[in-house]
Amino acid sequence: MGLLDKFFGKKLEEIGAPVAGEAVASGEVNDPTFGEEMLGKGMAIKPSAGRVVAPCDATVDMMFETGHAVSLKTESGVEMLIHVGIDTVNLQGKHYTVHAAAGEQVKKGQLLIEFDKDAIAAEGYDVVTPVVICNSDDYKTFETTVGKTVAEGETVIRLGKS
Repeated sequence: MGLLDKFFGKKLEEIGAPVAGEAVASGEVNDPTFGEEMLGKGMAIKPSAGRVVAPCDATVDMMFETGHAVSLKTESGVEMLIHVGIDTVNLQGKHYTVHAAAGEQVKKGQLLIEFDKDAIAAEGYDVVTPVVICNSDDYKTFETTVGKTVAEGETVIRLGKS
């Protein structure tokens, strides 16, 4: 830890919005796994467009074959899950196009998944997109930005170990 870090604390790690839309608290997600933060702390976005981009520089840990979800890991160890919609695994990939693969290094803003939000909603699925930090217990500081419209890449989660 450098001298400035001792006086000012370590800089918080910032996670951008993987989708543009209305940022909401996890508790507003109508699904116990995400709403009760069973997989970790986070937030969610009600998407205004059908694109998921990398919220930060990371490695694709797992790209679900169905394209409805992706897990990422940053160099510093943040493990996150981006899940497009609730119960959308049942669509078996319909309305999703994958643009990244497991093991791929991605840069913030890089396109990961495209989805047809209107077609998914027309099939009766909620397209709210939880962003979960699966190892959130590793972080003492955990702040989310909710209650406003966010652009792709705009910071929505800040976390720090000290």
